[in-house]
Amino acid sequence: MPSASTKASTTHVGADAVVVETDSRLAPSSPGYRRMSFALFAAGVATFALLYSTQALLPLISADFGASASAASWTVSAATGALALFVLPMSALSERFGRSRLMTLSLAVAVAVGLLIPFAPSLEWLVALRAVQGAALAGVPASAMAYLAEEVRPKALIAAIGLFVAGNSIGGMSGRIVTGWAAQVWDWRAALAAVGLMAVVCVVVYRLLLPKARHFTPGSLNPKALAKTVHGHLADPLLLRLYAIGALFMTVFGAVYTVIGYRLVEAPFSLPQGVIGSVFLVYLVGTVSSAAAGKLVARLGRRGALYLAVSTTAAGLLLSVADSLAAVLAGLVLITAGFFAGHAVASSSVSRTAKTGRAQASALYQSAYYLGSSVGGTLGAVAFHAGGWAGTVLLGLVAVLGVVSITLYGTRVARVERRQLVALRTRGAARA
Repeated sequence: MPSASTKASTTHVGADAVVVETDSRLAPSSPGYRRMSFALFAAGVATFALLYSTQALLPLISADFGASASAASWTVSAATGALALFVLPMSALSERFGRSRLMTLSLAVAVAVGLLIPFAPSLEWLVALRAVQGAALAGVPASAMAYLAEEVRPKALIAAIGLFVAGNSIGGMSGRIVTGWAAQVWDWRAALAAVGLMAVVCVVVYRLLLPKARHFTPGSLNPKALAKTVHGHLADPLLLRLYAIGALFMTVFGAVYTVIGYRLVEAPFSLPQGVIGSVFLVYLVGTVSSAAAGKLVARLGRRGALYLAVSTTAAGLLLSVADSLAAVLAGLVLITAGFFAGHAVASSSVSRTAKTGRAQASALYQSAYYLGSSVGGTLGAVAFHAGGWAGTVLLGLVAVLGVVSITLYGTRVARVERRQLVALRTRGAARA
């Protein structure tokens, strides 16, 4: 029988019938593939432009509401924290109701909330609306990878995922830049409205271009089966270490980029809001380091690549302490390069490690990852309030030390397992 992803055609040769199966999934040469790629690129831009839309505006939000950096940081942490909590349930819903349907609903709700956010009457309302927006956005990362795996041919899958991830990166960067310059011309409310309108355009493009899913088979919502799969992943020591590494890397990244605006707006830098928003162009470095992660793993191994990524991140943190704009920017470049490389290594290792329930394993990683962003943003702001930029850097170094400790422990475990395997083989050879 042909699989769900193939289409059978029959050719008659003499008295015999030859069944030829052709893969009907999308390939790079097909117009549907290009439409799908641009659609998910647009969805990624909308998702991450909305998710981090307030991050570059935190000093202005603090000033308008008379709030501390730690209080204002909740406008970011509430969104990423809610996304972390809802990724796993959303992945289960996508199994039942369809990937494209859930992504469409998620984006529609998130955009609608985004158009209301500029009118938030208080910081509490702003944080609450951002939490709702983050929960809605969870449907996109929970569904997009599964949609691609079902609708795209295996040989083209990596390129398709790469374009979606590029949309995520471009969305996160462009949202911060747009808000920075719009806030300098008008105010932070107008800046959030501008991002909301940009997201509307992206969602319309996504909806018009996305091809109809042809290979999705609805499943049943089985909470017991889901709980069993999740429990199995959480009982796997290697997966737990990878989840912790992703969370700790994102703690550093969330802390640095939540607080950097406060540092750059103050003396000795005193930069205008538009320029502060443009600092997020550094994200382009992350796109390059993510792409290079595969070569690093091939050359250094997974743990070697992690050591290099964490060393680069730590060097960037220490360099950023200097009261020199050039040093701060160079530090951000190193932090960003190290973070994205470490994230790429850890996230790809999750898919390779999980033998079953890969969608749930990936969702758990994303939950840990965005929880790290939420915790990092909040604690980074608290540390900044208590000890200035040096306090935020100290928090980042503690998280970096956590990554090093986990990686060293993983190295030790691997060596012990290797010795045990060699011993077993030696005993088996002796008996033979």
